[in-house]
Amino acid sequence: MVSFVKLQALPEGLFTHACPTRTVLDHVMSRWGVLVLSALVGGTLRWSELRRAVDGISEKMLASTLRQLTADGFVERESFPTVPPHVEYRLTDRGRDLMARMLPLLEWIATNADEIVAGESASA
Repeated sequence: MVSFVKLQALPEGLFTHACPTRTVLDHVMSRWGVLVLSALVGGTLRWSELRRAVDGISEKMLASTLRQLTADGFVERESFPTVPPHVEYRLTDRGRDLMARMLPLLEWIATNADEIVAGESASA
């Protein structure tokens, strides 16, 4: 049996073209943004570890995604003065707060993805 949560309408004007929420949603929920953030839930990762954790991401897209998530305050980048360069990434407090809210959605998706992709009816 499915339990339903009472849904409330979002405030009028939210997510309009000029609303900053759309910009943040684009960054966080992009194809790579959500995967990078999810990979960092487990803790600090180096560049190469993060690239392996986010299967299929190119170096260019990883760099771009990390740059954006860092600028938004979700990810912290720490560079160590070594040869070769050593850079680590971790979630900030804002990033951890975001992921605490996103993980239930990601868990729901993981649980239901096979049926959804297979095209099965929700009433089946």
